[in-house]
Amino acid sequence: MVQKLLDPYQVAPESYDEILDASGQPRAHWRAMLERLAAENPDAMRERVETVQRQIRENGVTYNVYADAKGVQRPWDLNALPLILPQDEWRGIEAAVIQRATLMNRILGDVYGEQQMLAEGLLPPALIHAHAGFLRQCHGMRHRDGIALHFYAVDLARAPDGRWWVITDRTQAPSGAGYALENRSIIARTFPDLMRDLKVRPLTGFFSAMRDSLVHWGRQSALRGGAGAALRESETPLIVLLTPGPYHETYYEQAFMARHLGLPLVEGGDLTVRNGMVWHKTLSGLKRVHVIVRRVDDDFCDPLELRAGSALGVGGLTEAARSGNVLIANSLGSGLLESGALLGFLPALSRRLLGEPLKMPSVATWWCGQEKALEQVVAKLDRLVIKPTFPQLRQPTVFGQDLTGEARAAFIEALRANPNNYVAQELVRLSQAPVWQPGPLGGLHGRSIGLRVYACATPNGYIVMPGGLTRVATGLDSRVITMQRGGGSKDTWVQASARPAAPRPVQRITTSADLIRDDTHLSSRMAENLFWFGRHSERCDDIARLLRVALGMLFDIDADDRGAEWPAIKSLCAWYYLIDTKDPAKGESPALAAIEPPDHPFVLTDAQVEAALMLAVVSTDVPGLARQQQALYQSASHLRERLSVDNWRALNQMEQRVADVSHPSQAEVVAILDETAASLMTLSGFALDGMNRDLGWRFLSVGRRVERLQFMCVVLQRALAMDAGGNLDWLLELSDSIVTYRSRYRARPEWLPVLDLLLLDGTNPRGMLFQIDGILGGLGKIALAYGDCGAQWLAPLRDELLALSPETDLYCGNARLIDLLSRINVASSSMSEQIGLRFFSYTGKPSDRMPT
Repeated sequence: MVQKLLDPYQVAPESYDEILDASGQPRAHWRAMLERLAAENPDAMRERVETVQRQIRENGVTYNVYADAKGVQRPWDLNALPLILPQDEWRGIEAAVIQRATLMNRILGDVYGEQQMLAEGLLPPALIHAHAGFLRQCHGMRHRDGIALHFYAVDLARAPDGRWWVITDRTQAPSGAGYALENRSIIARTFPDLMRDLKVRPLTGFFSAMRDSLVHWGRQSALRGGAGAALRESETPLIVLLTPGPYHETYYEQAFMARHLGLPLVEGGDLTVRNGMVWHKTLSGLKRVHVIVRRVDDDFCDPLELRAGSALGVGGLTEAARSGNVLIANSLGSGLLESGALLGFLPALSRRLLGEPLKMPSVATWWCGQEKALEQVVAKLDRLVIKPTFPQLRQPTVFGQDLTGEARAAFIEALRANPNNYVAQELVRLSQAPVWQPGPLGGLHGRSIGLRVYACATPNGYIVMPGGLTRVATGLDSRVITMQRGGGSKDTWVQASARPAAPRPVQRITTSADLIRDDTHLSSRMAENLFWFGRHSERCDDIARLLRVALGMLFDIDADDRGAEWPAIKSLCAWYYLIDTKDPAKGESPALAAIEPPDHPFVLTDAQVEAALMLAVVSTDVPGLARQQQALYQSASHLRERLSVDNWRALNQMEQRVADVSHPSQAEVVAILDETAASLMTLSGFALDGMNRDLGWRFLSVGRRVERLQFMCVVLQRALAMDAGGNLDWLLELSDSIVTYRSRYRARPEWLPVLDLLLLDGTNPRGMLFQIDGILGGLGKIALAYGDCGAQWLAPLRDELLALSPETDLYCGNARLIDLLSRINVASSSMSEQIGLRFFSYTGKPSDRMPT
């Protein structure tokens, strides 16, 4: 059975095979997996692959891929089969990674301290001082407990002889640990029984230790704040994760890590430096920051001292770190150690600083700045890969075997002209591991892999994540594996001798003084994002309902049978730019349809209107549902650490449903609109039942109600201007109130009860009075802490609305009522602007926000 499973699997020549030994037999630690796969139903693995892909889509796991011609963001690529490592082999890897992290930390402390290694000639001065990552502003900076490198990652490759070699050290802002944890959470649902049988070590303990260590050092930072700055025993220091923003390649992982560790995800604009200390700018005031886990590159962290003009950092951050008032993990300047040229000097540095040889060798490396090394590089060029020594050079990686003739001669000349700028490494033949490919020719296939392993510092030394991020090449023969170029990934299973016990969190005693019942760290940027998320989600619902009403009338009712409501519906579609009523010959524009909806002559035929509305459902090239869903998704991307997995599942299902169809049939359009309405109701339910009634929820709720109020104003204005004999079912359906109306009146809709339900019924969640009361109530709660929020714009109009008499004012064509609706619409826009000016920091482009 196992042999049949292995039939399509081809062993790559001259590569170590992770699954088969030299005789072609399965390795011992792989046998249980292979026997399970061979004994299963042929469809079982296909179902696993589909489950993995579905979970990735629904969870919104993404990576920004620079080489993807279809767009920079794509779903994370996770293969269903893990990489399995036996316990004995892992012990060696773990010890080597701890040693290497310790060595890198010692080197970093020396380079920015006494520089004894430079004085002794163990490090060439030209290699350090010419590197853009060497930040002179950080020289002399002291680090608590001597730890400058809090997080460390190392890229490993297995040579053909089975030994592991270090390819690259990641010391600045190592990425991928969050993806490794996400991989585990997905694959654990795929092979739960097998994971127990193989005694796979869990990852969660590593992240718990990471957070506990940050809390430990955060307490020490608090002591530097002067009298009264020390934290209570049960009080937790403020630790934030500094991100470059949602357009960074690993933003999903950054948000995932922030949510998993319970850290506020902040951008540079959310922080400020005052009196040598870092503060988080929140709506409730400045909150002192004790630890910054950064994902921003060194020189972008401080526009004052490092890179002028950087919008990603915090002015004065370097001085705050020098003063010891904030701990930055990793320390500024740590990117220096990522230069491949350092690898050749590490054996001597390890003997000098640690008194022992390296437990895991680096791939053979030559820095061309040394004369002997340069000559060796020229002589062995065909077997080497050449990289820039310094990141500021931005030169491409060159494979010597690809150079011929004049190109080869020109490259050698460039090497000799500027030898310090180049470092050469031996080209390692990567090991091969099995991946599962679906389809008729699917099954086990071999792909090249690399392994990234993670370590974090604790008060008792470095610890290593028992696993890692296994990266998979996309093709049969790939010399470089990188996520930026579209590579895939695997979960990494490390076996234990006994079934691992669940990690026990550190117990703390929380007192009543430490209880928190509000969102005390809500930043201005986050409040703005929540407000606009509420508006975008509501507008998405409005557009979906309007398209469903309009297309339903086109699909189901002949043109001759449509009543006075059809011009009003078309007018609404033109107001939201779902159809273009512009007649170039007459100079007309959609604005005319908004001004004179019943009288303005439409120039489009029913066929043209239907085609335009169906396009508006699925195309982001025109205003409509798909474009609004795109805006909603982009808004949600700024809230990743605040939205639950269930929220993201609803968002991704809705977006994927539209993305899967380019030329929909009528039935598909109806299905998309129905499913969109259901998904948006799900999101609304999450906000209603899944969010605390804190400040963030109030901004989201006010945003939703402002948008719904404006939509109802526009809809009712068009309805009141149509012929009094028109059918009103469409109006009730558009306002999602038809069930309520029928349960109350059990008769054909009439103007008086319909207007009463939509205008004056304070119990109708789609009615105007309900929206106004909700807005005023939310703003009233916010005003208790922050003062006037713009409620004065709507409060007088609420009184006017309540003064309407059902007997004399609720009828079709009432100009006074139409004027009141217009003034409510304008007032809500003015109020929205005032909320923005009062609370939000507009740091993005104006195009990022829609009209109020």
